[in-house]
Amino acid sequence: MSAGDGLRVQSIYEGFFSGGARVLHSAVITGLHGGGRQAHSVLSIHHEVLREGLLQPMTEDPRYQALRAAGIQVTSLGRHPGSGDAPTSRGFTEAELATAAELASRSDVVLSLKEQPLRLVNQDGFPERPVIACLHRSDPEHQGPALDDLLATVAGGRLAGAVCCAESTRDAYRAAGVPASLLHVIPNGVDLARFRPLAPRRRAARRGMLGVPPDATVVAFAARYDEMKDVGLFVRSARAFLARNPSGHVLMCGAGMSPTNPALREDLRASFADRPDLLVRVHLLGVRRDMESVYGVADVVALTSSFGEAAPLCLIEGAMSGAVPTTTDVGDAASIVDGIGFVTPRDPAAVCAAWEEAARRRDELSLALLRSRPRFSHTRMIAAYSTVIERLHRGQRVPLGVR
Repeated sequence: MSAGDGLRVQSIYEGFFSGGARVLHSAVITGLHGGGRQAHSVLSIHHEVLREGLLQPMTEDPRYQALRAAGIQVTSLGRHPGSGDAPTSRGFTEAELATAAELASRSDVVLSLKEQPLRLVNQDGFPERPVIACLHRSDPEHQGPALDDLLATVAGGRLAGAVCCAESTRDAYRAAGVPASLLHVIPNGVDLARFRPLAPRRRAARRGMLGVPPDATVVAFAARYDEMKDVGLFVRSARAFLARNPSGHVLMCGAGMSPTNPALREDLRASFADRPDLLVRVHLLGVRRDMESVYGVADVVALTSSFGEAAPLCLIEGAMSGAVPTTTDVGDAASIVDGIGFVTPRDPAAVCAAWEEAARRRDELSLALLRSRPRFSHTRMIAAYSTVIERLHRGQRVPLGVR
């Protein structure tokens, strides 16, 4: 980057791996990069990450590839799982600190994707730059020492502000000790040109590619295999749904949502032990790069998380693709689906009933889904990020309109 490219902004990632926060943040900085106002770069602490039983190299990650295609410089400190500087290590070598300091010195503002990278920002010798933490969960108490790192950044006067993707995020971090004046809410948005309902013929063709009949009732579940997602509740609900609906099919995608995951295999075995024949209608798709296709063939997009969620992208992406969203009451999910979907109790029978109602009323709700599209536009979101970054860099108050 050069000074002539506008405000120089560096993001710090823990690493590149499958997850909504990285999808969202990478889309934001890609939208902001260039044009004379802002020039972005990324520093990744890890070169590859082992999560959900899947080794995920940085250079194979779709977000990395999209950033590079947009002309954004991406640098790594080179960490690998299983080495002496494993992902659980909080210390940094002198060489790593020198690299991070040199890169940060070229920037005017530093963005931290979630609070975990702040342990690097708080190191002695890291250049004094306005730091903006981008927060994407509603459970700071489950973030281990990362909350302490965030509070240390506040105490040290380094934190210029924090962008929260949901009201529940702001409320949770305010309760955890982050001053309310530093917390700014920018709701998540998605690319409406990518996530949109498919024409009937394309929808049928893509169903065929996934092995789903044209007249099937399809529920999509997009999540990594993690405790917060409560995959067990989803699987038990899927068992009830498939038993009650002979035309029903279930799509499961995300890191760990594949036959190679022994924990998922055990979940399926336990729930379908008495009806293994139903498993032929459970499609384990793993990590996908064509989520618009997965959502586009679905009638319902489901979330069964028990904690941690803020503004789940799967609900927004699915809804904008024409699938009716159903969710447990976690984070801002209930407000996201208000008027366009359903909130369910944490009970398989109730979740199953909500899926059935959502599918039955999909045509009825299609107009509401269409009218909600401007609310979830990523154009609005990117403009709000631009305002926050530039004003916090200048030490100015952020307008109430982007809170």
